[in-house]
Amino acid sequence: MTLTEKLLARAAGKATVSAGENIWVKADILMTHDVCGPGTIGVFQREFGAKAKVWDRHRVVIIPDHYIFTADSRSNRNVDLLREFARDQGLTYFYDVIDDPNGTWKFDPARGPLRRQYGSRYAGVCHAALPQKGHTRPGEVLFGTDSHTCMAGAFNQFATGIGNTDAGFVMGTGKLLLKVPETMRFRLEGRLQPGVMAKDIILHAIGEIGFDGATYRALQFEGSGIAGLSMDDRMTIANMAIEAGGKNGIFPYDARTAEYVDTRTRLNGTRTHYEPVEPDADQRFVYDSVIDLDRLEPTVACHPDPGQRKLARDLGDVQLDRAYIGSCTGGKTSDFVEFARVVRGRRVRIDTFGVPATPEIVHDLQTTRWAGQTLWDILLAAGVQLTENAGCAACLGGPVDTFGRVNAPLRCISATNRNFPGRMGHKESQIFLASPATVAASAIAGHIADPREYFSTVPVAES
Repeated sequence: MTLTEKLLARAAGKATVSAGENIWVKADILMTHDVCGPGTIGVFQREFGAKAKVWDRHRVVIIPDHYIFTADSRSNRNVDLLREFARDQGLTYFYDVIDDPNGTWKFDPARGPLRRQYGSRYAGVCHAALPQKGHTRPGEVLFGTDSHTCMAGAFNQFATGIGNTDAGFVMGTGKLLLKVPETMRFRLEGRLQPGVMAKDIILHAIGEIGFDGATYRALQFEGSGIAGLSMDDRMTIANMAIEAGGKNGIFPYDARTAEYVDTRTRLNGTRTHYEPVEPDADQRFVYDSVIDLDRLEPTVACHPDPGQRKLARDLGDVQLDRAYIGSCTGGKTSDFVEFARVVRGRRVRIDTFGVPATPEIVHDLQTTRWAGQTLWDILLAAGVQLTENAGCAACLGGPVDTFGRVNAPLRCISATNRNFPGRMGHKESQIFLASPATVAASAIAGHIADPREYFSTVPVAES
């Protein structure tokens, strides 16, 4: 069996399963957020009763993150609905925006979008927060009401996005009927060259098969090249499995996975026990390919979908109006490090917005130093507009006052994960997806640029 098949077989209590088989799967974690949480709760209460209790209050994780830092009253109210539900259910893991369990959330536009407006439990973007808070464990099943839940596949688990109706059912029963997906294998060999990032790997892969080339399939990443990828790198790749239509993305378990998970579960007091799955020798795939990391170049997904792959060096004539770094895919600490590596000592030519994915990442950027300067100050000196209000921000567009939102028909290069028309705001805007390094180089140039033209050695960071 493939990694996905072995995980689902275990969760179904079966010795084996095969692609196309329909099985009942037990959930280890159900995650929801402020966009889909109220709808999921509505389905749950309608079907199980207004006074019904969730199947396990320790396994429902609620993380408001999408439409948070906006004056839109309905968006603010969504967070209050989640708080009321979490309080009534006695949920262990509700990462509220405010500290008062009986309070109400209201964004204050008078304080502006740049300075922190959240409390001590706020966790930021759900997909980055889940691993940081110790909720991603090898060998488990994670369902989330968000298509990019597949990011957790980096940790050797079956993680996939589901709709509100399915989530309401899981909330009440702890299980879900699934069809076992076919598996496509991508063998990563070699090592990434300077200026090339994990984002280039997944953009290359999607360009090979198309933005619908993995529809309801598992993307399994293997090969010797994985040893050179950090957990952040693996999360970037798994996150965008859905951009090819995938049901999930998944990586094998190794010492790097164990180190991350063991640290995070102990730090946060979450379950420390887990059982990873190992690949069988006789796995069967519907697609099998090799990606030579040594030969990859900075890659861009052009408007209007993630499958429109081109090399950054061939797009120098594409003038830009905006650059954006952030989101679950491109707002991690390592993403900002590579962005800073390119812009340090230079100035951006176009409006450039930076949104860290989590408060922990904000702290990293404000405390990690290069040659006496924090990463935060390096970015500010380069002209980047940075917010302390970690979250999804403009990745999903959001209300018109969302920080970094594209409110006009602009061309924007972004480290986010999706570029369908209207994704970041205005329906006539054009979004180009690229790695943080390519976004940085393009922000400096004012047009799409190959980051290798700007790459230089930077002193090792000091904590």
